[in-house]
Amino acid sequence: MKIYTYPSKSAEKRIASIINRGLGFKKKDYDQVEQILEDVRKNGDKALIKYVNEFDSPGLSIKSIKVTPDEIEAAAKKVGITFMRSLNRAIVQIESFHKRQLRNSWINTDRPGTFLGQIVNPVDSAGVYVPGGKEGKTPLVSSVLMGAIPAKIAGVKSIAMATPPTKDGSINPHLLIAAKKVGIKEIYKLGSAWAIAALAYGTETVPKTDVIVGPGNIYVTLAKKIVSGTVGIDMIAGPSEILIIADSTANPEFTAADLLSQAEHDAMASAILVTNSEETARAVDIAVEEQLKYLDRKDIAGKSLDSYGAIIVMLDLQACFELANRIAPEHLELHIDNPFEHIGKIRNAGAIFVGDYTPEPVGDYMAGPNHVLPTAGAARFASALSVDNFVKKTSIIHYSKEAFKREAKDIIRLAEIEGLDAHANSIKIRLKI
Repeated sequence: MKIYTYPSKSAEKRIASIINRGLGFKKKDYDQVEQILEDVRKNGDKALIKYVNEFDSPGLSIKSIKVTPDEIEAAAKKVGITFMRSLNRAIVQIESFHKRQLRNSWINTDRPGTFLGQIVNPVDSAGVYVPGGKEGKTPLVSSVLMGAIPAKIAGVKSIAMATPPTKDGSINPHLLIAAKKVGIKEIYKLGSAWAIAALAYGTETVPKTDVIVGPGNIYVTLAKKIVSGTVGIDMIAGPSEILIIADSTANPEFTAADLLSQAEHDAMASAILVTNSEETARAVDIAVEEQLKYLDRKDIAGKSLDSYGAIIVMLDLQACFELANRIAPEHLELHIDNPFEHIGKIRNAGAIFVGDYTPEPVGDYMAGPNHVLPTAGAARFASALSVDNFVKKTSIIHYSKEAFKREAKDIIRLAEIEGLDAHANSIKIRLKI
C-alpha cells in the first residue's frame, strides 16, 4: 500500500479518487437492467424463466422455481452440527439487538380538544435478496439473517427470499436452512435483476412484495434503484469499504488483517488506514504485503488496494477523525488508546468497531447490529438496515369544534398566503355553522 502524508497534493488526489469512485453505473448497464425489468413486468413467468435458463440454470422449469419442503428437508441432512450451533447463536444475538428497534404507536392529547398520534404498522410483505456466490460455493448466510430477522421482528407476515440457483437448479443447503430458521417460507430460485423485477412487480408464480432488501452485484443494485418508489428498498449500496484510525498503540498485524478483510470483497472495495504515527504506517504496510501473499483472493484484494487503498499519515488524532467524517465510511475501526473517549468525534459512519478485538467480521456475522450499511459516503445521511425499513407510520388527527375554532384563523391565513382558496374555504365554511 502506498503511504501518503496529509496534507499534500498527492494525498488529496488519492482521497478524492476514493470518495468519487461512485457506484460504477454506466448508461449501458441502466439500459440493460431497464429492459429486463420491463420484460418481467410485461411477460411475467415467461420472461423470468428465460433469464434463469440463459444465465443460471439451463434445465430449470418455472414449476421448479419455488423451493419445495422436500428440498429443505434434504438440505437439513447436508449441514453440520457446528454450522447449526454458529447459526443459532448468530440468530439469537441479531434478534436481541433488533428487538430494541421496535417502535410503538402513540397518542397525544396535550392541546385541549385534539387527539393526535401515530400508528406504526408493518408492511404486508418483504423480499430478501441473497447472493448465492459462484455456483453456490460462497453462500451469504449472514445476508439471510440480516434481511429476514428485522422484517420478522417488525411483524411482516409474508417474507420471500430470492437467491440464484446453481446450474443443476439447486440452492446451497446452508442458505435453505438459514432461511427456514428465521421463518422464511417462500424461497425462489432467482438471481440478478430479474429476481428484483419479480419481487417488485409480481408474476404468475412470484407474488409482489412491498419492500426489497439485500446486497447484490451492480445489476441487482441498479434494479433496486429503478424499482424504488414502486416498492421500498433498503439502500443503494456500493462496494465494501473500511477506514481504520490507528495510533502508535495499534497492532500492525491486526490492522493489516482488517484492511484485507474488506479488500478481498471486490476490486472496487476501499481499505484506508488513517494514522498519526509514521511508525504504525510503515509497520502496517509491511504486514499487508506479507499477509496478502497467503490469501485465496489475493488477486482481488491486491487490485482493490492498488486502486482504492491508502495509508495516510496525519498531523494528529483530531485530524484523523476529521478526515474520517469527510469520507463517511461504511465500516470504521478504532485501533487507538482509550477509544471510547473519542467516539463522540464520529459523526459519519455506517458502523463503528471499537478496540483491538472487534474486527469488522464480528459485525458481519455475530455481534447483532445489521451489516447492511450505507456505502460511498451515504453514511452522511443514511443508516443501517433496521426494523424501521419494514414499518410505515400513519398519522391520526382529530379536532373538536372548540379546538378547530381556536386555530381556524391561523389556518386560513397560511392557506391564503399559499394562494390556495379552496383550502381556506374548507375552514371558513365550518365557521359559519
